[in-house]
Amino acid sequence: MKVAKDPITLEIIQNSLQAAADEMFAAMRKTAMSSIIYEVLDMGTGITDAEGRIASSGAGIPAFVGVLDKSVQTLLRKFDKPGDIQPGDVFITNDPYHGGVTHLNDLVLAMPVFAGDDLIAWTANIAHNSDVGGMAPGSLSGEATEIFQEGLRLPGVKLIRAGETDEAVMDIITVNSRMPDFLLGDVWAAIASVRIGARRLEDLALKYGVTTFGAAMESFAAFGEATARAELGKLPKGTFELSEEQDDGRVFNVKITISDDAFIVDLRDNPDQDPGPTNTSRDGTVVCAQMVFKSLTDPDTPANDGSFRPLKVLTREGSVFHAREPSAIGFYFETEVRVYDLIWRCLAPHVPERLPAGHFSSICGTFVGGVHPDTGRQYTIIEPQLGGWGAWEGRDGNPCIFSGFHGETYNTPAEISESRNGLFVDRMELNTEPGGEGKFTGGRGLRLEYRIRTNDGFLTAGYTRSRVKPWALEGGLEGSGNYVEVLKTDGSREVYSFVSGLPVNTDDVIRIVTASGGGYGDPKERDAASVREDVRNGLLSAERAAAVYGVTI
Repeated sequence: MKVAKDPITLEIIQNSLQAAADEMFAAMRKTAMSSIIYEVLDMGTGITDAEGRIASSGAGIPAFVGVLDKSVQTLLRKFDKPGDIQPGDVFITNDPYHGGVTHLNDLVLAMPVFAGDDLIAWTANIAHNSDVGGMAPGSLSGEATEIFQEGLRLPGVKLIRAGETDEAVMDIITVNSRMPDFLLGDVWAAIASVRIGARRLEDLALKYGVTTFGAAMESFAAFGEATARAELGKLPKGTFELSEEQDDGRVFNVKITISDDAFIVDLRDNPDQDPGPTNTSRDGTVVCAQMVFKSLTDPDTPANDGSFRPLKVLTREGSVFHAREPSAIGFYFETEVRVYDLIWRCLAPHVPERLPAGHFSSICGTFVGGVHPDTGRQYTIIEPQLGGWGAWEGRDGNPCIFSGFHGETYNTPAEISESRNGLFVDRMELNTEPGGEGKFTGGRGLRLEYRIRTNDGFLTAGYTRSRVKPWALEGGLEGSGNYVEVLKTDGSREVYSFVSGLPVNTDDVIRIVTASGGGYGDPKERDAASVREDVRNGLLSAERAAAVYGVTI
């Protein structure tokens, strides 16, 4: 067959890859059982080439874009003998020390795509599953000290062999979950996703030929690299360093060196791994650097392997950013978002047109569960939270959107939370606590209240940017903090940033408060009409307007 390498044909194939990744995403969203997947969209899809290099990514969490290629590459290293990988196989992994990258709740499914006898690509997806076993409902506990306590580990195994489901593996997965029907439904949604993507790629290879199909992947990766290098040339050159204290008193450090040819992120000078579950894998740390790098170089096009070729990340094994097995890793996301924000803050003064002041910069993972009073079934609500973004020159920050790490996701509607789980949503509104004032103000965070409907419930939560607030720029004021309150029926009030397995009972209220972003510029320079409008809208008190902005209402 004649090889077509004209740019129009290659562009058609590349756009078809993107359409396939998006169709995979839609198939998974429409068939999943858990609201964390079909409402929040705590998931991601992607396509890699035969060697596991990312070729096209679907929608979903930006932090998942760089996960799937690393998972596939681990599978290729493990199954490296002839005949190990066959048409119709579907692999599953969740172990961050064996290709899972994130934590045990995030199941990665990957399927090889063949054209005849040739392996030409992989389709893959990742999603947060509600419960994969472990010492605590929801599989996350702040008391975990090793990964064995956090759930079932799947170190890259075949779930489907040449089209036939391995029922033994499926039984092992489901019997370890407190919510086996939800887990089973979500796994089959993931299987449907990789299968439909594989069919689309097989059709493409049949239509255009395997050689042209591969040439299109290589062409777009080369385009991604060329674009990244061109934009890298526009960034300020030099070495930039930042040390930042964290809520727990530790200090995190980053050194970033930007040259015409490379963008080097050095994270070696950082604390040893934590005895608890707030560690991350090296792969996860690399993903954080990839997100910031993509934002600075080419935020508007799909990511592929070429997009990240100028990036180099240095870590130290045994540190909090490169944990050794078997360290607990369940709350990896709060450590990774700290890496993401550390790089962002380091570069923000030097690239002000692209990086605003600090945002609430936490996943604010909230896990509430118990036995549903109407059905008698175990439920676990899993909610990342919305918060405020920082201001920048000429613009106030955005209120109540997800962190940059969590990206293109949504909050669960109150109606879904109430119908699927044993609680009521009493309140959802903007957080109007002081913070984030400036010539341009930081966006407001969220106040959300859950009221429990059953006895013997529990709350687990992990928030950062609680004590150390979102940072400001150019004389603005720092934002407010993230925290969760528990209002007990006896009138007592407890405040937490991290809490694990806290008992909650009927009519107890869990109040989530997320931060406002940092301000930009001297508050005294803010337009007086804007200050008065904030007061009229209830976002600012008259007293605060006079004290901070010098505007009397």
